[in-house]
Amino acid sequence: MSGALTLFLVAVLAVSSLHKMIARDRLATTTAKLARIAAPLGMPLLLVTATIEILAALALLIPTLRQGGALAAAGLWAVYGLALLSRRGQTLDCGCDLFSREKPVDGFAILRPWALAALAAWLAFSPVATWTLDAPFAALAFLALWFASGELAVLPHLARISRR
Repeated sequence: MSGALTLFLVAVLAVSSLHKMIARDRLATTTAKLARIAAPLGMPLLLVTATIEILAALALLIPTLRQGGALAAAGLWAVYGLALLSRRGQTLDCGCDLFSREKPVDGFAILRPWALAALAAWLAFSPVATWTLDAPFAALAFLALWFASGELAVLPHLARISRR
């Protein structure tokens, strides 16, 4: 199980870092808003965050560095969750999706990074897994479910529920 979890977290980190590079102008603005810093500082903070994500992803793949990578990822996701919590109820493009979407920051958006932080923290203190053939497939399945949950959360009926 931890082999699949490792690969899932690697994929989330890598996709997130790539997303930051592709949509950096949009996400630099979002970063500045979330961090409550001046707009020109959004881009440097975004680039630092993307660098931490890709380094954490690479560290997760190296058994001797896995704990450090997992703790870095957990810390990053926890801070992101706190930033979202500070904006609860406000409408903004949180950068949570691959698409630009202004929406209220609700409980679901806040809990998502904390769920990732909890998984990464658990991984940091679990034994290093032996890789099995099914781990990449399970990781891809988890990734598909992760992205699907984000899409489901913006459906009008489910979005109303998560704002309560």
